[in-house]
Amino acid sequence: MTMAIQLNDVRFAYPEAPHHPVLNIKSWSVATREHVFIHGPSGGGKSTLLNLLSGMLTANAGQVSVLGERLDTMGGQQRDRFRAKHIGYIFQQFNLIPYIDAIDNIRLAHQFASNVRQYVLSDEVKSLLSAFHIPQADWYKPVAKLSFGQQQRIAIARALINKPQVLIADEPTSSLDQNNRDNFMSALMTLVSEHDITLLFVSHDISLANHFGRIDALSDINAAGKDN
Repeated sequence: MTMAIQLNDVRFAYPEAPHHPVLNIKSWSVATREHVFIHGPSGGGKSTLLNLLSGMLTANAGQVSVLGERLDTMGGQQRDRFRAKHIGYIFQQFNLIPYIDAIDNIRLAHQFASNVRQYVLSDEVKSLLSAFHIPQADWYKPVAKLSFGQQQRIAIARALINKPQVLIADEPTSSLDQNNRDNFMSALMTLVSEHDITLLFVSHDISLANHFGRIDALSDINAAGKDN
């Protein structure tokens, strides 16, 4: 069994509180194509863990390996390129730019992955939008003018445009009502299964756990604060 993610002796503290680590993880791994639900209270370090795994933050100590590559030994530009080519990220508030259209929002996710020509990229963007049932008439509208459900689907399409091997979802359902939440989860789980994507889904909403084959409590992974 190959590992998509492997953490060993990882510690992280924010610069303003260097003696109070947010994360202290002895060992934790995720197998390739595994779908993992990580839960814990707000402020417990969930987003910090995801930012380490995506290379947005770097560990103060320890090894952070994703797809066999050591993120902790990469420079900032290397991590940016690695993230763009291999990791998709669905943010809590989707982080779409409201005044540009769906196509350009998705194109922006591709800015560091320069190995695909623009005309090919445009075809792939349009194919994704069609797959997510976004009407062609809405492709060129500012996303702020689209429905919340359409914005959800555009956010997933943006996360998938670079054909990620790992997909990270950070509390993406926290602002959704039950119907939108159920539709979101159904679409997400179908896509990651179809494309053999390793999924890390973080939420404090334990009711979502029934979509996953593996459920991890952050408190079982993270020893920060337990030895204080």
